[in-house]
Amino acid sequence: MPRERLPMHKIRDVLRLHAGGLSKRRIAASLNVGRTSVGAYVNGAARAGLNWPLPEDLSDEDLERLLYPGSVAVSRDLRPLPNWPVLHRELRRPGVTLSLLWEEYRAVHPTGYGYSRFCGLYRAWKGGLSPTMRQNHVAGEKMFVDYAGATLEVIDGLTGEVQSAQIFVATLGASSYTYAEATWTQTLPDWIGSHTRAFGYFGGIPRQVVPDNLKSAVVKACLYDPEVNRTYADMAVHYDTAIVPARPYRPRDKAKVEVSVQVVERWILARLRNRRFFSLAEANQAIRELLEELNGRVTKHLGASRRQLFEALDGPALKPLPAQAYEYAEWKRRRAGLDYHVEVAKHYYSVPHALAKQKLWARITDRTIEVFSKDRRVAAHMRGPSNRRHTTVDEHMPSAHRRYANWTLERIHRDATANGPNTGILIDLILRNRPHPEQGFRSCIGILRLARSHGEERLEAACERALEIGALSYSSLASILKNNLDHRKPDKSSEPTTPAIKHGNIRGPQYFQ
Repeated sequence: MPRERLPMHKIRDVLRLHAGGLSKRRIAASLNVGRTSVGAYVNGAARAGLNWPLPEDLSDEDLERLLYPGSVAVSRDLRPLPNWPVLHRELRRPGVTLSLLWEEYRAVHPTGYGYSRFCGLYRAWKGGLSPTMRQNHVAGEKMFVDYAGATLEVIDGLTGEVQSAQIFVATLGASSYTYAEATWTQTLPDWIGSHTRAFGYFGGIPRQVVPDNLKSAVVKACLYDPEVNRTYADMAVHYDTAIVPARPYRPRDKAKVEVSVQVVERWILARLRNRRFFSLAEANQAIRELLEELNGRVTKHLGASRRQLFEALDGPALKPLPAQAYEYAEWKRRRAGLDYHVEVAKHYYSVPHALAKQKLWARITDRTIEVFSKDRRVAAHMRGPSNRRHTTVDEHMPSAHRRYANWTLERIHRDATANGPNTGILIDLILRNRPHPEQGFRSCIGILRLARSHGEERLEAACERALEIGALSYSSLASILKNNLDHRKPDKSSEPTTPAIKHGNIRGPQYFQ
């Protein structure tokens, strides 16, 4: 390894002390240099014809040239340096490499640096940038998202309660173009809504979205195969992008947004610390104003603002927005009951009866409920109120259930009364004598259908006969009609011909009927 040269002022001291009569050993000990180096400098000065004191107008560069003739390389200042900020931006374009940029540089400067020196100088320049800028991000490829650690206080104008709003931050990889907004929570609806608004602010869709492993994004964090929340994945399908979560405990995977979060906290939240906000909309308006200033600031190292970089790099490379914004839909795992209904928000929705007791996925929006089995939609309903009632599609029912699907208590009472008063009384007694009215449905429906074969008048007469003898069943009424007992009048021979004695303690024969 070649010996490192001493600074010129130390070489002058060597020559000065040698002219004063000190030995090489004493000079070496005094200046903390090797004896061999002292001898080399003294001999070099002798060869160059230099004596102490040196000429006053002899500069350090001239002294170096006299001591080391032919070894001084062409000054690097004589070779033009590339424009490193422009070159750094160009590297973010798809397919652009250092080799290509070096070829373009040498085409303009044929006597410029060689490829290896060119790459070394670029790495040295890039080493002075922030850690996130050391990553090479392709234009339009990634959007990094996260929440700031700091929050923003918002005062409820009615109650005076102070609430802490969360700060969502999204930034594009190539340009560092940043979006920020305040939301009440970090829950799934706010998380999805913030993404939708960020895409609208950027005016396009990146090829990948890189979130942290918060619960709204990742159900199960894993280094190799993370499980993304299904609602989040559904949003990604709508916008034709990919969710690529950062690896657990790998903050460098999302260093871009970490720096952007820090910038938002210092540039926006710190400036708003003494302001009072009485609504979330008011807070977001203030954030948007400072955000525009942040994106318009010219960065020190790159010599351009985030907005300028966005317009040159990320903006043209983003995929276009879809015609309609994503409608928030929450996915929940549900099991169909024995009655082939799934429960969503305290309402029950039918699925095909063959899926009873199976685990299904429910896609829930403000207006609709869709049910999926193995990624195939098996049911769709308009969303009902949370009233513990059922919404049932006839096609989902087994044939045995479908036969009685349209019958209700109200309809049975109405049809029975329309047939005749005795029919109405009999039906009411049957329903009241069962532990649950629904248990008398089939018996009542069978009785009413006897009118089809025997006529309404005979059914009414048969019901009168059944009430007289206390026969409260379908089979008894069918037997009365079959044996023509509805035509037989009750035997009144045993009835007394004299007026009955009227007294409060005498109940009369009607009591026992």
